[in-house]
Amino acid sequence: MKLKLIIISKSDSLAVREVFEEYVQRLKHYTFLQVIQLKPSTLDEEAKMVLSKLDSIEDLILLDERGKEFSSLELSEFLQKKMNASKNSCFVIGSAYGFDESLKKKSSLMISLSKMTLPHQLAKVIFAEQLYRAFTILRNEKYHH
Repeated sequence: MKLKLIIISKSDSLAVREVFEEYVQRLKHYTFLQVIQLKPSTLDEEAKMVLSKLDSIEDLILLDERGKEFSSLELSEFLQKKMNASKNSCFVIGSAYGFDESLKKKSSLMISLSKMTLPHQLAKVIFAEQLYRAFTILRNEKYHH
């Protein structure tokens, strides 16, 4: 299974980049993860940019505060189902104003990292860490404990 993470945000601080990259490097032991950073624009322009980066075989999943919440175990089970179905997934962290309706209609799921609103810099770190945690759960490794 291949994963893609599209992040629509301005540049990050060095500290955020370092922590995020640490988890991206760790994930290389479990899966292929492509990270694409896009600059914020109007919602319809952002949607066009995201769709231009989406492969036809990828499942589009939006990270949005109004989405479904998963526990770490539930996220690992979700990823296992995707792997069993040989389904590649593209996760998108939207800009400060959310997502255009065209992206919402194209997506198969919206996932919430928290009921609280998170800055994009933290959301991408938290999501990368949770992806890593999910893969360690699937391999029954000690990280989750």
